[in-house]
Amino acid sequence: MIYKSYIFSLLCLALFPITQSKLIPNYYQKSCPKFEDIVKQTVTDKQKTTPSTAGAALRLFFSDCMIGGCDASVLVSSNSFNKAERDADINLSLSGDGFEVVTRAKNMLELECPGVVSCADILAAAARDLVVSVGGPFYELDLGRRDSLESKSIDAENKYPLPTMTNSQVIDIFTSKGFTVQEMVALAGAHTIGFSHCKQFSNRLFNFSKTTETDPKYNPEYAAGLKKLCQNYQKDTSMSAFNDVMTPSKFDNMYFKNLKRGMGLLATDSLMGEDKRTKPFVDMYAENQTKFFEDFGNAMRKLSVLHVKEGKDGEIRNRCDTFNNLNAN
Repeated sequence: MIYKSYIFSLLCLALFPITQSKLIPNYYQKSCPKFEDIVKQTVTDKQKTTPSTAGAALRLFFSDCMIGGCDASVLVSSNSFNKAERDADINLSLSGDGFEVVTRAKNMLELECPGVVSCADILAAAARDLVVSVGGPFYELDLGRRDSLESKSIDAENKYPLPTMTNSQVIDIFTSKGFTVQEMVALAGAHTIGFSHCKQFSNRLFNFSKTTETDPKYNPEYAAGLKKLCQNYQKDTSMSAFNDVMTPSKFDNMYFKNLKRGMGLLATDSLMGEDKRTKPFVDMYAENQTKFFEDFGNAMRKLSVLHVKEGKDGEIRNRCDTFNNLNAN
């Protein structure tokens, strides 16, 4: 009986392997005790001088985790023999402020405790601390990630939610990575800060259909303001609009309130506010910011350990934009 039980246990482990991460909150307590203070001070200083940093770092973190896991692969620069993830078409609009704040923190940490802290941990902590700095919720982070050993632009193709997708397509992307619909909606609340380039929603403003120039889901006054803002977007591709025009620099639940007012910037935003699978959560978060903060924090913790690299599966990069082995890709 004992033997049969042992065999059964082995079979269960083979079929349902233990995937729990070994990451822990106080990972750097002995090896780099000033880790949290250095990251917090760095992001605070950067946010004060460049208010767009919080939204930029949060989007950068999301982009990193959605492709191969939270392993800083998106931070790697391309070279003559490898086109890196950050140069995939979908990532070309990532703001330089997100990359810069991680680089600043890495430089400071290399002076304090060289070769100890991963870029992946810095990005995760920087995104969290920046959310807090603009009024969002604090959530505990487990640490000990390693940095990726490869970064390829091809890996980012068709892996991100795009403004042109249906709500079902977006849901499929999140559920394929283990997130529930409610967790997806909570994470979408990150759009309460940051901005999107005009080209990402211009189809809703100009020549929307044969019968109407502008998407009727837009609040008319909101659409008029966007059209004025984006009128020269084809000549100036950097033109952009705040995801949340009401309180763009504050992390709150205004994004969800905006969806109910016809002020969802991207087509996917508007769809989420009306689809019966997602609308109940939009309505709930619009009414209850405390619940949104709680669920956002839990969803971010879940995202932060998505396919993390540990041990020999990764490395501690000396520089966040370059592999330690220059021939790696």
